[in-house]
Amino acid sequence: MPVLPGFITAPLWEQFQALLPERTVTQPLCCHRPRIPDRVVFDRLLARLVLGGTYQQHADQTCSATTMRARRDEWIRAGVFEHLHRFALEAYDQAVGLDLPDLVVDGCIVKAPCGGQNTGRSPVDRGKSGLKRSVLVDGSGIPIGWVLAGANRNDSPLPRPTLETLAVVGLRLPDAITVHLDAGYDSRQIRELLAELGCIPNITPRGTFLPINHTHRWVIERTNSWHNRGFAALAKVTDRREEVQNAWVALASAIIIIRRLIRRSWPLYRWEGRPARRP
Repeated sequence: MPVLPGFITAPLWEQFQALLPERTVTQPLCCHRPRIPDRVVFDRLLARLVLGGTYQQHADQTCSATTMRARRDEWIRAGVFEHLHRFALEAYDQAVGLDLPDLVVDGCIVKAPCGGQNTGRSPVDRGKSGLKRSVLVDGSGIPIGWVLAGANRNDSPLPRPTLETLAVVGLRLPDAITVHLDAGYDSRQIRELLAELGCIPNITPRGTFLPINHTHRWVIERTNSWHNRGFAALAKVTDRREEVQNAWVALASAIIIIRRLIRRSWPLYRWEGRPARRP
């Protein structure tokens, strides 16, 4: 049984395959084991992202855990995962349109039992090792950028690098941008940062209770739920290296964007492979 519907994996693999680097054969023919097809390895990595677990649990006679890790690192060095996320954003922006006048930033803490980079003692999990993911989304909850840090890191230093990911993805920004933040960011430092970046702050005052559905921040809570509930490898991070952690977030975010793109485009467009019902 596939871990994702075919109407998602088909365009995902088509774009992923187009980004793979060209290979040059350096060994003579018939003198080595044949290379495992990229699609087989991609399906195994996709299964690990969605279902979690170790690489050995997703390996079989067609693809070993060593091959999964080696091919993953090869694709990370080629920048395939970050380019995939960027192209998914561009496709969504062209077909539907990103809601860039309203941006939301927030962080969530997940388990990281193996430690490694971007980990620290979690204040919400009895001091166990954890990872904090500071995410930037548009007004409809589409993940634009993120910054990874230890679970013990304070929220106040993270909005600057998180907002700076806007320049990395290269989107055309509107003249006026409102940044929505919760009460944890209500400080003079954050307001000065937003003024420096030319953004309008909309921060919940400290000591004031506002139901989240009365604010614009509910979309990022939904996106964090998409990340953690839809992809077990993000809810419990076992990879120790930063580049691998970022690659998983990029692949999961690209899947979220493609799913939202299909859902929003379903009543507006017709295309080959369009699902019979609105997903």
